[in-house]
Amino acid sequence: MDAIVQTGAESVEIQEREIPTPNSDEVLVRVHTAGLCGSDAHAYKYDESYHWIPIPRIMGHEYSGTVESVGSDVTTINPGEKVVEEPIHDCGECFQCKNGQPNVCQDFSITGMHRDGAYTEYVTVNPEHLHRVPEGVPLRDAALTEPTSIAARAVLTQSTLEPGDAVLVQGPGPIGVLTAAIADSLGANVVVSGLEKDTAYRLPLVEELGIDTVNVAETELSDVVEERTLGGGFDVVFDATGHHSGVKIGVGHVRKGGQIVIVGIPNGVSEVALADSVRGEVGINTSYGSTWRNFEQALRLLEDGAVDAATIMDTSYSTDNPAAAFEAFLSSKTCKPTFSLGD
Repeated sequence: MDAIVQTGAESVEIQEREIPTPNSDEVLVRVHTAGLCGSDAHAYKYDESYHWIPIPRIMGHEYSGTVESVGSDVTTINPGEKVVEEPIHDCGECFQCKNGQPNVCQDFSITGMHRDGAYTEYVTVNPEHLHRVPEGVPLRDAALTEPTSIAARAVLTQSTLEPGDAVLVQGPGPIGVLTAAIADSLGANVVVSGLEKDTAYRLPLVEELGIDTVNVAETELSDVVEERTLGGGFDVVFDATGHHSGVKIGVGHVRKGGQIVIVGIPNGVSEVALADSVRGEVGINTSYGSTWRNFEQALRLLEDGAVDAATIMDTSYSTDNPAAAFEAFLSSKTCKPTFSLGD
């Protein structure tokens, strides 16, 4: 089978690999569609914080597929069923896992990083990590489940958002776009902010979803606050920038009594003056990964059309030239590139 393999920093190539044989407690999944996200892009660059990933490695953790065969001990799932994988596997034994917080497990592992991933035709996985895809969700769209589950956690689990709230989503990357889409589906008044580089593809994509945008290179966020809010700031700010300045900007544009949810992992050191936030009783929360419940929420959001997967997913890239998708993502020329790997 063909596989997209990382062989070094900013180096990926197509290699021929053997189709894996599932163990007695595993299933073999025929991959249909796999997506590319920010962590894949950082791994591709082989940023210092990703040097723990052994190379060469078959990349990819966001995918959908069909169960091809099951091991002799598997009784919970059958060949022919459509599935998606929860790619972050918790240990089930640490304090966080036993405390109902498996998304922050102390000893987790990630498909496509700790073990070979889904940028190939077949993968093996233990069935407890799989979710069945609802009949109304096409397999291509189902590949968006994992990032949608991260956005679902940020909005539905970690935020105080209510219908009618004025919401700012900072950063029109995949998680920012999905966060905005879910917040919009709940009846919030959402605006997504981006940079000049986002005006070519990402901000227009958000507008295609029917959500307002602002280019902060041209418009001051303080002017947006004055136009769109009543309480001197946004009710909820989601920081999906992954930049150390995002939290500071959020603090400056949330209302007293409002909330900031940090869902992008900031690079560098964030220097934020919090005196006004304390006096204004601003809630500052974080959101990381997702849980089984968030995955199920994501599948229902896709099934109900609250998340427009067909618009968000960019299917223009080919496994013949996978580097093009990574380079386009890193330069903000796309948002959610995907690879078609099967029928």
